Amino acid sequence: MRIKIIPHVLTLVFLLLCLAIDVLAQQKAGDLRITPIVFEAARAQKVDAEFGELSVPENRQKADTRLIQIAFVRFKSTSKTPAAPIVYLAGGPGGSGIAAARGTRFPLFMAMREIADVIALDQRGVGSSKPNLVCQERVGFAPDKPQSRADLLELYRQQSSACAGTFKSQSVDLTGYNTNESADDLEDLRKAIGAEKISLWAISYGTHLSLATIKRHEKSLARVILAGVEGPAHTIKLPSNIQKHLEHIDRLVKADASLSKDIPSFLGLVKAVLERTEREPVSVEVTDPATNKTVKVILNKFAIQILTVFSFGSGEAALPARFYGMSKGDFSVPAQGWLNLSRGGSVGSAMAYMMDCNSGLSDQRRTQVAREAKSTLLSDVMDFPFPDVCNAWGNPDAGDIFRAAAKSSVPTLFISGTLDVRTPPTNAEEVRKGFPNSVHLIIDGAFHSDPLFLSSPQIKEVMLEFMKGQKISTTNITLEPLKFAPLNPPKTD
Repeated sequence: MRIKIIPHVLTLVFLLLCLAIDVLAQQKAGDLRITPIVFEAARAQKVDAEFGELSVPENRQKADTRLIQIAFVRFKSTSKTPAAPIVYLAGGPGGSGIAAARGTRFPLFMAMREIADVIALDQRGVGSSKPNLVCQERVGFAPDKPQSRADLLELYRQQSSACAGTFKSQSVDLTGYNTNESADDLEDLRKAIGAEKISLWAISYGTHLSLATIKRHEKSLARVILAGVEGPAHTIKLPSNIQKHLEHIDRLVKADASLSKDIPSFLGLVKAVLERTEREPVSVEVTDPATNKTVKVILNKFAIQILTVFSFGSGEAALPARFYGMSKGDFSVPAQGWLNLSRGGSVGSAMAYMMDCNSGLSDQRRTQVAREAKSTLLSDVMDFPFPDVCNAWGNPDAGDIFRAAAKSSVPTLFISGTLDVRTPPTNAEEVRKGFPNSVHLIIDGAFHSDPLFLSSPQIKEVMLEFMKGQKISTTNITLEPLKFAPLNPPKTD
């Protein structure tokens, strides 16, 4: 049986299609679409909010650039006289502000509403923004063969090149994904929501973006909170700062009576294990959880270095026992970790690569990193695979003008943790030289990420005081001492 299509139905379909095309053609930069939503956090907490999408140019340096969408969630203020809207900028680069609001920081987002509207932003190329630039390409390697830095770097280069090619074939202009363009997105957002000024609340890479925004749109900013500061020239980390982190752990181990007898020198222990695996890689048999079969894993110096830096921020408490075990010939735990890494995962986000490669490093810092890498225990592994992978992304370095120090009179609260290896307090102190109207909250014992906001209720109090324009009640918060894992944990059935 044939289906008879009525002519006027075809006409209606044609008119609707033309209307849709016309709407897309009329879309212009600055267009804002707001939709009321019920926002649900991870613990099933719900709150009325708004989901917004802002049209911005993909690359403002090109007249014929297409438009992309910047997504955000806005939580309306509970104040009768709200201050300038507060925009949250996630780290990474590649972190989602909306996801951060849904997670452990949700109560802090809600608390901030007593000051002003709070906007959780998904930066360009991230999360609910369109396009989302997460690569589908994966990086995996054979765990039963020694992997050198050069071996893994080549894998990252290959997969990065493939990812870049994939997005270019989809007409994505990757050169538009840089921190200056994101800073201009914030200015366009301010205009679109009709705000005279906005305040910024940022962490890690988000502070890097904030500092670029201060340089470009200082008059549009009311107040700024920068936690875990990555200055304009701090994208590539210094090996000396990583070494200082190990030295800090060494001091804590010496002060721990339960460890110091067996580990008189944590630094010496790390050095001995690295030297041993450099002389002769260790072969370990472990059970593959995916197949429940025994597999062989080869651990060399580079593997131990990689696993160590991967543990920073959440695994320092286990490091003394881990290295002590390796010094006694027990490599089972790191072998399991290396096996898991070998299975591979997404190469990452094209947005993250483009942002970091664009921020880059000066020739002077490149020389400093290379010099320090030779004399420090973990070399330059903290930065891996940067900056060497950037040639696969076209080496989009923004130059030393971008990396110049920021200077501003905007009221700014810096927040740092003494155990933050990625963005140590010295970063904030360096940046603060150009911020005469600033204060620095130092949290003794805090690591990177959540601890910079959630490790003490005093942090929220200080943030609210600052945003209200009040004198902050303290510039120093001391946490409970780090509790190390025991060297011989009791066996359980």
